[in-house]
Amino acid sequence: MTTHHTAPAVTDQNRGSTPPPKTRALLIAGAAAGPLFYLSAIVQMATRPGFDLRAHPISQLSTGGLGWIQMLTFALTGLGLVCLAIGHRKIVTTGAGRGAIPVLIAIGGLGFIVAGVFPQDPAYGFPLGTPDGPAAATSWHAAVHMAAAIIAFTALALAALIALVRAIRARRPPAAIGNGIVTLALLLPVIPDIAGIQVAVTGLFAFGWCTVVAARLLKDRPSAAVTDSVA
Repeated sequence: MTTHHTAPAVTDQNRGSTPPPKTRALLIAGAAAGPLFYLSAIVQMATRPGFDLRAHPISQLSTGGLGWIQMLTFALTGLGLVCLAIGHRKIVTTGAGRGAIPVLIAIGGLGFIVAGVFPQDPAYGFPLGTPDGPAAATSWHAAVHMAAAIIAFTALALAALIALVRAIRARRPPAAIGNGIVTLALLLPVIPDIAGIQVAVTGLFAFGWCTVVAARLLKDRPSAAVTDSVA
C-alpha cells in the first residue's frame, strides 16, 4: 500500500524568504532616509557660519544661498519614507494596523517633502546678515513648512503607537517599550527655549524608528505571527 504525503502549503506569510530585489531597494531607501538627513544636517551645521542649534532649528538651514541643500535633504528624506511605506505594505499583510501603518509613514514622508519645498524664514541672525531676533512676520511658506512638519511627526507618532499595540498583542516587551518611547517622544510639546535641540532630538527618534523598521523588514520576510511585532 502506498502512502501519499501532502506537502504543507507555502505562502508569503510562512515562507521566511527575504524580500524580492525591488522591495529590498524600497526598504534600503527607507533605512537610509534618517542617516542621510542627519549626515547632511551635521555637515551643514559645521560649515555654515552663524548657525547654532541652541538658537536655530535644523529647518533654518533651508534659508540663505545654500538653503537648497537642506531643502533637497528634506525632499530626499521624505521620498525615502514613502519608499519605506510601499515596502512595508508589500511585506506586512496580516495583523491590526497592517494598512494604517504604511499610510501613516507615507503621510510622514509627504510631510517632509512639503517641508522641503516651502522653507523656513531667516531669523535670529541666520543666515549671516539677518537681524537678531525672530522674523518680523511669519511668511506663508514658513507657515506651510511648520504645518507640514507637525503633520509628518504626528503621523509617525501614530504609526509607532499602532506598532506598540501590535507588539503588545504579540507579547514582545522590548518592541512594545521601544515603540512606546518613540510615541511619547514625538508627541511631547515643544519647549520654546530649547526648540532647536528638542526638534533635532525628536527627529532622531522619528527617523531612527523608521530605520529600525526598515532594517527589521530587510532581515527576513516576517511570518504571520512575527508581523505583529513589526511596525
